[in-house]
Amino acid sequence: MDRDIDPRLDESERPDLEPGGRARAERDVPSARDDDRDVFSRGLDLPRGQGRERVRIHSHEYQLRGSEVRTLATVGAFRVIPTEELRQPAERQDVLRKDVEHLREIGLVRTMPYVVGRTRTTLVTLTEQGREVLEAARRPRHGEEPQIFYAGVAKSRELAHDVRLHSAYVQASERLIAGGGRVHRVVLDHELKREYQSFLQAPNRGRRDSTGRPQRDPNEIARWAEEHQLPMADGSVQFPDLRIEYDAPDGRRDVQNIEIMTPHYRGAHAASKVSAGFTRYRAGGARLSGGRGSSGGGRTRDSRLAEEMLG
Repeated sequence: MDRDIDPRLDESERPDLEPGGRARAERDVPSARDDDRDVFSRGLDLPRGQGRERVRIHSHEYQLRGSEVRTLATVGAFRVIPTEELRQPAERQDVLRKDVEHLREIGLVRTMPYVVGRTRTTLVTLTEQGREVLEAARRPRHGEEPQIFYAGVAKSRELAHDVRLHSAYVQASERLIAGGGRVHRVVLDHELKREYQSFLQAPNRGRRDSTGRPQRDPNEIARWAEEHQLPMADGSVQFPDLRIEYDAPDGRRDVQNIEIMTPHYRGAHAASKVSAGFTRYRAGGARLSGGRGSSGGGRTRDSRLAEEMLG
């Protein structure tokens, strides 16, 4: 993969020059706090500065700048995101619009109109080409699990739910960072469930007499759940919609499991999510619980809040 500064760019867009041609200091290098907020582009050998650079991936060549790389990586991590949520705190709305337009023109993202609640928005997803750019730019990081990137929408019937994941992540990660935590990556429920199914089916692999049914006893399942920091309810493993993996201030690696509560949560299903102790957010974004320490029996304030939402 080659990266070069495009000589055709205006001086104001060149990452190595101030207006007028003066050498620019390395001010585009993100600070430690910025790096915590730019979790998904961390570890990618792609531009970080304000000016576009030439990037060659296999036989394709692209012009990308840091804000566009952050957009690509964030969208890839969550699969689908409303456009307005991609804007950085200090970034103008027109900059984001131009970035998304450019990424669409060069074939790395797709956009689609959508309504979240009563608000009209535009959703952004990666194309396979966009995911390929991210995958080809990975730098190996010793001891770190890689961030998984996705292209396209998983299931159209789950879209109303999936578009709310990023907003819940932003709220949760801001609290973690403010408390001294350092976020490493996010894990969607799809990844956790896939790993669980692989565990269930492992004894069946290579066996001609296998019926395809899981060959794990309850104790094995309980141990697997404990090792993966997942709760059990009525003998079943409970999976969050989203997991944040982070370092706590004391250096301990920890996770925060997040669930998006929608009006469709009813009865036993809703009760199992409440008892699981996940950090829960309303579909509209309001936080319902703090996650840790909220599991267990009884009618807590959190469970009553959930009931009010679901009623």
